Amino acid sequence: MTHLWVRAEQRPNEERVGLTPEGAAALIDRGLRVTVEASRARALSIEGYAAAGCAVAPENSWPTAPADAIIFGLKELPEDGTPLRHRHILFGHAYKGQPAGRILLERFRAGGGTLYDLESLVDESGRRVAAFGYWAGYAGAAVALKCWAAQARGGICDPVTTWPGREGLLADLGAELTAAGARQPRALVIGARGRVGTGAADLCESMGLAVTRWDMEETAHGGPFPEVLAHEIFLNCILARPGCPVFVPAEALEAPRALRVIGDIACDPTSDFSPVKVYDRVTSWTAPALRVHADPMLDVMAIDNLPSLLPVESSLDYAAQLLPSLLTLDRIEEGVWGRAKAEFDRHMTPA
Repeated sequence: MTHLWVRAEQRPNEERVGLTPEGAAALIDRGLRVTVEASRARALSIEGYAAAGCAVAPENSWPTAPADAIIFGLKELPEDGTPLRHRHILFGHAYKGQPAGRILLERFRAGGGTLYDLESLVDESGRRVAAFGYWAGYAGAAVALKCWAAQARGGICDPVTTWPGREGLLADLGAELTAAGARQPRALVIGARGRVGTGAADLCESMGLAVTRWDMEETAHGGPFPEVLAHEIFLNCILARPGCPVFVPAEALEAPRALRVIGDIACDPTSDFSPVKVYDRVTSWTAPALRVHADPMLDVMAIDNLPSLLPVESSLDYAAQLLPSLLTLDRIEEGVWGRAKAEFDRHMTPA
């Protein structure tokens, strides 16, 4: 019997989950065994999973799970160097040469386990079957606007925390923009037709901003892109990958510009392919903005778990997208899982 083990997230400020109680019930009806760890942080209560028929395990007990269990979480595992012997489903961020990703793959090599990277779950056309993109864009644009409002007050963005829902976010942000008392900024969204860009543009328009939406056609010439510097806010919603144009080169810091805030929602600063070259590290909930230039000010927002700021909406949305694939876990050698395993094997093969 296929056994799915939903672990508690161990990253600070992570309340999301990729499976709802209703989804767990559907898996159990399919014949899968489902274990869910208790969690002090998860946005959805453990009682719902127990009522759905799941076994409940102690928080963070997944290392002692049965060897045949498939461990399912969202964000990274603790970086303790231990070999990984299980099959794991998670966002590994391990295939673009990231330093932490290389270490993660070595842990799988040492333990003989397998990574089914959630980024590698794709259909026959190569499109991802599930993504948090919309809510990443929505929340990322909100935090970028908070950075702009803080600048208008002469400061830098205060710490952020979870919002109880979309309406709470909009009310909070609207009050902050009003208090800033400055002219509304103009926003440029690159990747505007994707999930991330759609969420970012929707948030900006909800706040009454003028939004310029760009996608592949507008960036196909490869740059330079003076239009980026002509907007007060730039929201990057394009994943870093080979051939990606550079939207903000290092020399933009000293160039004449209206640009005051970069929301690097795709957030991959350690990748060689990053299209934003004015910063080199992620930001955090406690310090959302990295000031990369003082006069005129330029702040970068590059939080790498943005959907967690709206944990209920993002969990429900993502879990609904992923459930059809989870329902095929009893045929893990096939379909989306087979393709993800092939991608893992390709990156585990010595060059």
